[in-house]
Amino acid sequence: MSAISERSPLGADVLAGLSIAGLLLPEAVAYSGLASLPPQAGVIALFAGLACYGLLGRSPFAIVTATSSSAAVLASALINLGAGDVATRVGYASILVVGAGIAFVLAGTLRLGTFSSLIARPVLRGYAFGLALVIAVKQWPHIVGLATHATSFFPLLAEIGRGTSAWQVPSLACGLAALAGLFLLERAPRIPGALVVIVASIAASGMLATHGVALTGTLALKIVIPHFFLPEGVHWMQFVAFSLALLFILFAESYSSIRTFALRHDQPVQPNRDLIALGIANVVSGLFQGTPVGAGYSGTSANDAAGARTRAAGLIAAAVVLVLVVLFLPFIERIPEPVLAAIVIHAVSKSLRPGVFSNYVRWHRDRLIALAAVLAVLLFGVVNGLLAAIAFSIGMLLRSLAQPRLSVLGRVGEHDYVNVARFPEALTDPAMLVLRPEEPLFFANAESIFNQIREQVLAKPKALLLILSLEESPDLDSTALETLSEFCGWFTARGGTLRVARLKDEARDALARAHVRQLEEGALDYSSVDDAVRGRCVTPGASAPARARS
Repeated sequence: MSAISERSPLGADVLAGLSIAGLLLPEAVAYSGLASLPPQAGVIALFAGLACYGLLGRSPFAIVTATSSSAAVLASALINLGAGDVATRVGYASILVVGAGIAFVLAGTLRLGTFSSLIARPVLRGYAFGLALVIAVKQWPHIVGLATHATSFFPLLAEIGRGTSAWQVPSLACGLAALAGLFLLERAPRIPGALVVIVASIAASGMLATHGVALTGTLALKIVIPHFFLPEGVHWMQFVAFSLALLFILFAESYSSIRTFALRHDQPVQPNRDLIALGIANVVSGLFQGTPVGAGYSGTSANDAAGARTRAAGLIAAAVVLVLVVLFLPFIERIPEPVLAAIVIHAVSKSLRPGVFSNYVRWHRDRLIALAAVLAVLLFGVVNGLLAAIAFSIGMLLRSLAQPRLSVLGRVGEHDYVNVARFPEALTDPAMLVLRPEEPLFFANAESIFNQIREQVLAKPKALLLILSLEESPDLDSTALETLSEFCGWFTARGGTLRVARLKDEARDALARAHVRQLEEGALDYSSVDDAVRGRCVTPGASAPARARS
């Protein structure tokens, strides 16, 4: 393979497309069941994702198809919307997938690709871990041939435990054998383990069926005229909310995969273009009653490992899948359900490794956020859990910013000023106070920071020169400006002089527009703390430093 890859990019793409087709088809069928949709939904999504992204996307490695996380989110949304029978689930799912696609296109058109960073990585990893647990537990009844009714994680877990006497031994044996084969064959990356297990299970399907093991059943692959309707008793805002939830999880998962492999191969990322490509892929999939699609990590990593060079690998994989479906559809319909469940469990098992949290434990950072994301999924469900985890992470950020720290600075050497709590040997002047807020000044913490500054001033009454270093504040909002102005009036009334050092351009411009009359001329033009201490200000545009008036 490597020799062909070196001589011909097309040859490498052909081999990659052939290699990943055997992985993608069984996963697509399996994710249909995970989404509570007929088996053909995942196959339709597979064609839509591979074709649309292959033609419109930018990543040469991304494989856009049905994903386990988006399938689980869709299933949860359908439950919340009260979709009972198959026809209703298919109709509701089409609306949600098309809605997510339209949201993708709008986001890309408005150039909102950078907003993907609003979902913190600890949230994503915690959410992925919790989601993998939910998916694995929801697939277990298919492994053991058990009919269940609970949909939430803990009630379903309890129902599975109570129903151990009803587990079907042949179904359990089939599922465990498939799991063992998948985990064993993953050690040989060049062998399509899922395809090998699928072929073996189809060969044994006759014998398994006689022992009561359920098979996939009919795949009705046909072009259906889209028919959208708003059901009675369901408000359209519910569909909007669940479509946006699909958008969040699909883009977070897709952007993570695309960015990972772009960095690995020193290639640029075009998130807005990818947003539009993913949007069109989801619109096409939804129109033809497919599942949501995204750039899943397993398919993308398999494509990269197979030696893909361009997006042609995905198009070739789509063509190969089409040939497999046309020629071998009756065999695909005979895949045992426990095997499909095993494929899903194996796919999400990579997210179930506790090692993904090791850095947060070692760094003493964001451990609570990651844990909260896991618990949010388990307690509140797939959709509400994602939203709760994002809200919790933003809340924790605001909480930390609203509880600011204030450092007292002292001089080390000739020009450097450092935190005296960290460097006790730093020199301080009784007639001067140098302070630095350690968080950006904004509406939630401005009052608290200036209250701390007042306490420092009152504790050092002889200090009539106050140097305020605002290097941590890229900009100042109106609350920060008003609070600083009020403090300046209070401090100058005590006979003090305030100088502001290390202002960023936006913060300096905001303060200049505020016209704080108590500030001396040039009080905003100190490029360093040392300059402010010595009264050396630099007027923007001036050719040489000018000494500030006292």
